[in-house]
Amino acid sequence: MISEKEYLDTYNPKDYDRPSIAVDLLVFTIEDDRLKIVLIERKEHPFRNMLSLPGTFVGINESLDEAAKRAACDKIGLSDIYFEQLYTWGDVNRDPRMRIISVSYLSFVPIDKIKLIQGKNTVSVALYDVDEILGTDKEIAFDHRRIIEYGRERIKNKVKYSKIAFEFLPEEFTLPELQKIYEILLDKELHKAAFRRKMADVVEETDRMTEGNAHRPSKYYRLREDKNDV
Repeated sequence: MISEKEYLDTYNPKDYDRPSIAVDLLVFTIEDDRLKIVLIERKEHPFRNMLSLPGTFVGINESLDEAAKRAACDKIGLSDIYFEQLYTWGDVNRDPRMRIISVSYLSFVPIDKIKLIQGKNTVSVALYDVDEILGTDKEIAFDHRRIIEYGRERIKNKVKYSKIAFEFLPEEFTLPELQKIYEILLDKELHKAAFRRKMADVVEETDRMTEGNAHRPSKYYRLREDKNDV
């Protein structure tokens, strides 16, 4: 029986095919009461001049998380944003170039932190209405339509048990503003009284009121720090 060191000394990685690994980023925000996503227009083949998610190949000496952060900076000019892994996409023919497995990453970013910069190998970068994109037959590069659809459904599920809605709000907000965010993320209208009962133990009043509008002043609230996820 040989030792592990002896085994590794004679091991040849070229005996096995090695697919490439990529990361694709879903950066969601809310603008003008609509859920939007960052998409780029590709500068190079394949799918030249078509919309796609920003992404990149993972370097041999970097982690998946490091590649995701690099892609955000290089492709769309965003940094210091939080990503979480969404799903791994491994269909054999998902990319016409070669066998590529992609790990998708999900991020929720307030609109005031979205400062897009056209990055490497892109014609343009912009925000696109998610429901409009998914509601048309517009072709999107690779399997990225499927990835966006999956991300949209994850949002609907995640908002039911987590605090992601608060990612799109300032530290202090009104209850109508909070309800509107929930309605956008869930893609449905909510009953005002039932929503406020649900939020009663999640948010707390501040001593501030809205000013300078024609409507009755509204109280500002903030998230209770000592409460578990919704």
